[in-house]
Amino acid sequence: MSELFATTGTIAAIATAVVPQQGSVGIVRVSGSQAMTIAQSLFHAPGRQVWESHRILYGYIRHPQTHKIVDEALLLIMKAPRSYTREDVVEFHCHGGIMAVQQVLQLCLESGARLAQPGEFTLRAFLNGRLDLTQAEGIADLVGAKSPQAAQSALAGLQGKLAHPIRQLRANCLDILAEIEARIDFEEDLPPLDHKGIISEIDKIAAEITKLLATKDQGELLRTGLKVAIVGRPNVGKSSLLNAWSRSDRAIVTDLPGTTRDVVESQLVVGGIPVQVLDTAGIRETTDQVEKIGVERSRRAANAADLVLLTIDASAGWTEGDEEIYEKVQHRPLILVINKIDLLEESDRENLQSKIPNPKSKIVTAAAKNQGIDALETAILEIVQAGKVQAADMDLAINQRQAAALTQAKISLEQVQATIIQQLPLDFWTIDLRGAIQALGEITGEEVTESVLERIFSKFCIGK
Repeated sequence: MSELFATTGTIAAIATAVVPQQGSVGIVRVSGSQAMTIAQSLFHAPGRQVWESHRILYGYIRHPQTHKIVDEALLLIMKAPRSYTREDVVEFHCHGGIMAVQQVLQLCLESGARLAQPGEFTLRAFLNGRLDLTQAEGIADLVGAKSPQAAQSALAGLQGKLAHPIRQLRANCLDILAEIEARIDFEEDLPPLDHKGIISEIDKIAAEITKLLATKDQGELLRTGLKVAIVGRPNVGKSSLLNAWSRSDRAIVTDLPGTTRDVVESQLVVGGIPVQVLDTAGIRETTDQVEKIGVERSRRAANAADLVLLTIDASAGWTEGDEEIYEKVQHRPLILVINKIDLLEESDRENLQSKIPNPKSKIVTAAAKNQGIDALETAILEIVQAGKVQAADMDLAINQRQAAALTQAKISLEQVQATIIQQLPLDFWTIDLRGAIQALGEITGEEVTESVLERIFSKFCIGK
């Protein structure tokens, strides 16, 4: 049995980020049968405050032996089963920073609690029937959400919007299994099975699974974001483009080529999608050893990116260097950004357009004047949508684990249909049908192994 599943006893952990000299409140959470005893030994509530569930007490946290005051704090009491874990839970709301919460946590451990494992509070909530697995994963997604849309999708999972259709599909499979098994046991007493009707029912279930599977890419995009690399020759305006786009001065901008020596990152949100923008060093042949390293990193960033913004200098025209870079990245999802367009007359712009390649997506910008950014974001969203991944208005999105289980369920259902068509005995029908039922049950946690739970909850932070 792994440490993660040693869910007996009382656990404690810091439930808020600990940042030196920042954050006004730090919370130490305690859950288990000894939570109230620990709270009563450490917390002094002056006056006639009532120690009852779902009350907040004001007072002092004191060392149980020396009675030395450690912090002035609030105590939140949540008795079982009306708590996150469905156990007795207390929270010490201390002053923020490092020392106060660390000292309070240490006192809780010395008083009989043990340090919680990553995700153990949520694991207990699952094991005690407070949450199903999709809701638990929704909590993790909500904590890590990088955009409002990602948070909304996580909330949908937390509210059971994924669990409900999965349970309904599983119930439908169980109904079909019951009909088949009834014929096995009482064939002479029941009418023959409607083979076509069962195949039709399985078709409906498989179609619903296909709809859910279609949200996987969208879900991954909302969770992990889109990695975009700005590449091009030196001094074409890559850093200016990043600064204009991020509305900051993340990158140094000068007239000297080769100013950017390393990859500069910026985090943005475009149409609800988290976007990690990488401003790379200008790609060119150079004898400067430091710049060589930057160029090599630029090439690696371009190869690892989900989308490449090949930026050229309109005033310099389409050069041999641009052509060399284009040949290396044209197989990637690509937007050609014609920057510094404000430096060209209208007639020169038309002449330039006739000389450059014509990829599927091409825009013009004047980054130094903050022009063309809206067109850039529109082009990015068009590419995303062309990949059948919609960014906005997302209500539900499955993750990789859920997608794998749904895929297995669909395969099992297809095998059931093949078995029926081949007119094999009814016992054979039930084998793959049970496989589909088990796969669907793994999504919500009705049928799940210890290894799956460990993989899920080990990714949580310790205090959640």
